[in-house]
This record gives sequence, structure tokens and C-alpha cells, in this order.
Amino acid sequence: MISRIDLRGEALPEGSALRDLLPRAEFDVEAALETVRPICEDVRHHGAAAVIDYGEKFDGVRVPSLRVPAEEIDRALDELDPAVRAALEESVRRARLVHREQRRATHTTQVVPGGTVTEKWIPVERVGLYVPGGRAVYPSSVVMNVVPAQEAGVEGLAVASPPQKEFGGLPHPTILAACALLGVDEVYAAGGAQAIAMFAYGTQGTADEPGCAPVNLVTGPGNIYVAAAKRLLKGRIGIDAEAGPTEIAILADSTADPVHVAADLISQAEHDPMAASVLVTDSDELAAATEAELKTQVAASKHIDDRIVPALSGRQSAIVLVRDLADGLKVVDAYGAEHLEIQTRDAAAVADRVRNAGAIFVGPWAPVSLGDYCAGSNHVLPTGGCACHSSGLSVQSFLRGVHIVDYTRDALADVAHHVVTLAEAEDLPAHGAAIKARFGWKVPETK
Repeated sequence: MISRIDLRGEALPEGSALRDLLPRAEFDVEAALETVRPICEDVRHHGAAAVIDYGEKFDGVRVPSLRVPAEEIDRALDELDPAVRAALEESVRRARLVHREQRRATHTTQVVPGGTVTEKWIPVERVGLYVPGGRAVYPSSVVMNVVPAQEAGVEGLAVASPPQKEFGGLPHPTILAACALLGVDEVYAAGGAQAIAMFAYGTQGTADEPGCAPVNLVTGPGNIYVAAAKRLLKGRIGIDAEAGPTEIAILADSTADPVHVAADLISQAEHDPMAASVLVTDSDELAAATEAELKTQVAASKHIDDRIVPALSGRQSAIVLVRDLADGLKVVDAYGAEHLEIQTRDAAAVADRVRNAGAIFVGPWAPVSLGDYCAGSNHVLPTGGCACHSSGLSVQSFLRGVHIVDYTRDALADVAHHVVTLAEAEDLPAHGAAIKARFGWKVPETK
């Protein structure tokens, strides 16, 4: 069901040579660009009508309007299963605790007497939050996108999620309920590339319905067409990331429980047939026991044929055998997993040595599923090896650092000769002239 890769031979290669040996899903965003380009152009020129047309084409339902009525959002919360509401409320509470601590304070540095630079953090004015609605329902993604945006101080929040034929063209009611729980009342029944284009270009309103104002930033996971639309429209809008298929890597030794390891591999495989589940271990016994557990647990699972088995048997999933934990750390750093579990002796110390991961889950009692819902951490994380240079969604994703430069005449005079010298060295004499003009075209002498 799951392949093996044996790296216990000679010394591990470095850098890209090691990355090339590891399993990875094929996710060709570049190829998808040509599919989404005409969709985005159509939305640009025809607005809401085009978004509605594409909803009918791709989601199988034609909505009368894109904006979800406020009463439908409220009704979804009123009718929500009390147990689900309680779980969402706890998820929100924990997420707020963590994300509130991420806020940054304005800081002023005195560079010289009379010369200061202040770094001020300003929230993005308006954000479009995308919540998928394909094979699974993701109210948790509403929480993970909305909470950090609210904690950052974003004033304008709009959520888009695909229309569901089963619910009369509305997004899934649990998603609407999560929006209501968080106080988000601007929700659109729009999915895929057309939703991203709607956020980027906006739509004209009518007498009966306000349009969707363009946003500054779009965040949230989605399929390959959502990722391609983000790439295409980046620049017109800011984006968090081009999220690819979800992935889990588990670094484990002989102390790990194969029941836990197999269950965690399956938990990610049930997302999507392209999901990646990777075990890195120095224990033959654990590898064999995990393979046996996979057979037993998969047989008792839901979504076996359409998601779990294709994901576990695909080229993106494998058990990687290494000589020791030192090599295991090299492998997981090269892989740069979205989710990385450490199930080893002294797991906290091992986790502290990891450099590349979206989020790290330490020990047997911190599975990825906890992070998906109620750890307090964010589950919108870098995929496809991007954890070597990118971070998960946080309050910082919604803030811009602006430098405020404040110098007196004396402070400028003290450094004027250096500015002029550097301007002339770069053959930009007008830069130097802008300094000289302030001092009667004569550079002040240094004290």
C-alpha cells in the first residue's frame, strides 16, 4: 500500500540531491495557469455575472446572487449542532490566545540625537478569505483565517466558499455558522479561480445587492486552480501562499507506537488523493509494524477508495529508512513538511534541532489532528517544501511594517557628506543634490 525508500547506504547527499530522492506530489501550478487565465479575465470584465456562470459550470448550481443573505448566516448558527458549536468556540478561544500574543508593538530607534526611525505595524485594510468546499467541509479554515486577521486589526473581512447544490447554492451551513460565530457577515457563494478573481477585481453592485469591493490580500487554502489564480493575480493582490496538497512527515524511532503512526499517516491521506504521508525512521521493526497497522486501519476507514488508498500508494507517500536519527533530521529538513511529527526518545530535544517545517508536533500526545482544530496553532501552513523559506498564516501575515524616518536639521547635517558621497558613487547626482539644496548647495562640514 505504501512504498519504501531505503537511504541507509552511503552518506546522504546534500541539498537538492537529497530532496530529489524524497517523495513529493506533482503539483503543476504553471500548467493550470492557462486554465484559470480566461476565467480571471472573464470575471474582470463581466464581474458577478461571470462568477455566477462559473459556479453553475463547476459547482453544478446557479445562485441568484453571490452575497449570502445575513439571515442565512444567522440561521446556520441557530441550527448548528450544539456539540459542533462548542468545539468551534473552543477552537476560536485557543486560536485567539495564541494569535493575540503575536501582535507587534510600534518601536522607535534613536539612530543619532535628533534622528529616529520608527517601525509601525499597520493592518491590511481589506482581506478576502478563501474557504474550500470540495471533498470536505472546513469550518476550521474559517477560524484559522479569520482569527489572525481580526487580531491584526483588519477592518474589512470577506469570506468566499463554493456554492453547494445540496444547500440551494449556499456555502455549507457549518461554514456559514463559523462565520456567524466570528462576526463575519460578508460571505460570498463563490469558489475556485473565479472567487480569487472576484476578490482581486471586485464586482459592481446593483440596487438590490452591494458588490464585492476589491481586497488587498487573499489568504486561505484551495485546489490547484485556486493556487494558479493566486499566482496569476499576485501583484494586484497580496497572497499568503500557493498552497499545494497537504502533507505529513513523521520522524520516529523504535519507541514510537505503530498504531499512532499509522493513524496519523491516514489522517492526512483522507484529505485528498494527492495528500502526502511520509514516515522517516531508523527502525525496521517500526516500519514493518506500521505497514501492518496501515492495512488494518485503512480497511476500517471511510474514504478508502477515493482518497486514502490513492494517497498512501501514490508517489508522494513512502516509508523512508535512514541509518540513524541524525540522518533522519537531514531528511525531514530536506523535505520541509507542512506538518512534522516527532515521535522519538527525547522528542522535544529532537524537535528543537529541526530547521524546516510548517509546524512541529512533539511526542505521542500532539498529533497533527490537534493542530488542525484545537491546539491554538494555525493550520494554514507552507506546503511543497516551502517551509524552508515561508511561514504559516499568523497575525504577521495581515500586517505591514512601515518605517517612519524623522531627522532634525542638525542630524541630517551630520551625515549629509556620506549621503552625497554614496549618491555620487552610484552615479545618481540628483540624490546628492536633494541633500545639498537643504544647505545652500554646500555640504556641511563634519564636526
